[in-house]
Parts: sequence; C-alpha cells; structure tokens
Amino acid sequence: MSVFKIGVMVDSFRLPIADGVRKAREIGAHGMQVYVVDGEMRAENLNAAQRRSFKQLVADNGLEISALCGDLGGHGFQIAAENEEKIRRSKAIVDLAVDLDTQVVTTHIGVVPNNPNDPIFKNQLLVCQDIGAYAMERGVSFAIETGPETAEVLARFLEAVDCPAIGVNMDPANLVMVLNDDPVKAVYTLGKYIKHTHAKDGVQLKPCDPVQVYASFAEGGIEGLNIGELFNEVPLGEGAVPWDKYLQALRDVGFKGYLTIEREVGENPVKDIQAAVEFLKQKLA
Repeated sequence: MSVFKIGVMVDSFRLPIADGVRKAREIGAHGMQVYVVDGEMRAENLNAAQRRSFKQLVADNGLEISALCGDLGGHGFQIAAENEEKIRRSKAIVDLAVDLDTQVVTTHIGVVPNNPNDPIFKNQLLVCQDIGAYAMERGVSFAIETGPETAEVLARFLEAVDCPAIGVNMDPANLVMVLNDDPVKAVYTLGKYIKHTHAKDGVQLKPCDPVQVYASFAEGGIEGLNIGELFNEVPLGEGAVPWDKYLQALRDVGFKGYLTIEREVGENPVKDIQAAVEFLKQKLA
C-alpha cells in the first residue's frame, strides 16, 4: 500500500464547493483541500452549524480534508502595516482547521529575502513565530508553499522561525516554473519540514525574477511582465517535474501525507484533474 494519499484542491474544479466535494469522490480522490479566505468558505463567515454541515458533507462522500488553503494574497507577510490584520485572519483559519478536523493550513508568505537582516525577512519571521505559537497550541501546522525562493533560503528561514508548527507545503511546479530549482533536491533540503504537498507540473520558458513575478500576482500585473512568456503550468507528467525521483525523495525523507492535485489553468480542469488522479495512481501502484 502506498504511503501517500491523493487529494484534490476542490476549488480547481471551478464548481460550487458542494459539487466539487462530490466530484472529488467521483474521480477517486482520498481527500481534498479547500480555499477558506474568500467566497462561500471564508473562515470568518462560517458559523458553527455551517462548519458541522461542511464536515458532514466531506465525511458523507468518504473523503478527508487534507488541508485548508489560507493564502491571504497580496505580498504575504512582507509589509508590516498589513500584518496585524493578516495575523488575525490566519488565526481564524487555524480555528476553522480545528473545527473541520484537519491539521494543516497552507499559505504563501511572500518572497523570503536571502539576507536575514532585510526588514522584509524580519516582518515574515515575526508573523510566522506569532502564528506558529498559536497553531502549535491548537495542534495545527501552518505550511509555507514553496516557489518564491530557493529551498535553501526557505530552510534557513524555517530554522530562524524555530517552531515545529511552521512547515512546508511542497509544490514542485512552483520551484520549476519560477526558479528552475530542482524539486528532488528541494525535498531532501526541506524534508523534515514538509507537512503537505501539491501535485502540480510546469515548465520554465525563460529565466525570471521571482520578486517581479510574485509582485505581479500581488498587484494585478506589472507593466512589461508577461507571465505566459516566462512559464506555464501543464498537466501532470507533461512538465519538468521528474515524478519518479520526486516521489522517491518524498519516501526517503519519511513523508506520508497527501499529494493534493492543484490545477490553476486549463480549459477543462475536471478532465485534467481526473487524468492527474490516474497518473498518480499509476505512479503509486
């Protein structure tokens, strides 16, 4: 039996959430991740009855909640003036995770600078230490998604945070697309911190500056920066992620959690996600 379970990001179906949960069951997933920042699943808007109802819906479909996506967008935790509100919202999402019986919240924190004396690094550090202490008390892990910085830089940041509840959501495609970083090496570098993974694939078309790329996501576009000329997300198995070596690396570091399929582009996400489930099942057989 595989040590991994297959999940799907339910929002990737681009269906109403309840329909997405049912679709996850139909295509043979074991679990699902759901975005809880805005829309019908916004953490602060869900009362106790709605939380129980959603938890029951997931259970009725034979699924688990692999993680919540608590990515608050913008520049992550880079800007000090924004962080009081982002800490408050992140803690509300941790509380929702407790109510929904999941132990992982994933997020982006913005590009981590190489220099630990950079004010941005210090902003991110203080926020992660604050949220990490709260998450640890509640039995939840707060997992930073890979991509904006190299695995080595993220590992140094996590060492500075020094909190067992702050870990990594390993997204191999982000590393490939933005940094052309080796996702296999990244697994070995970050292994002890990995709490959850995204199963996604991609290719880099041109070298790019991650600071510019993530600023364009945060600000709705930077003049002269055409993301489509720099990299593409592609269906699983069609990109630069070396899946056999990558999955073996996850086994080697002792990861036993979810491979959660995320599909952020494409005209037919249901078809792509179904194909991704089958791709992973073949790899894990």
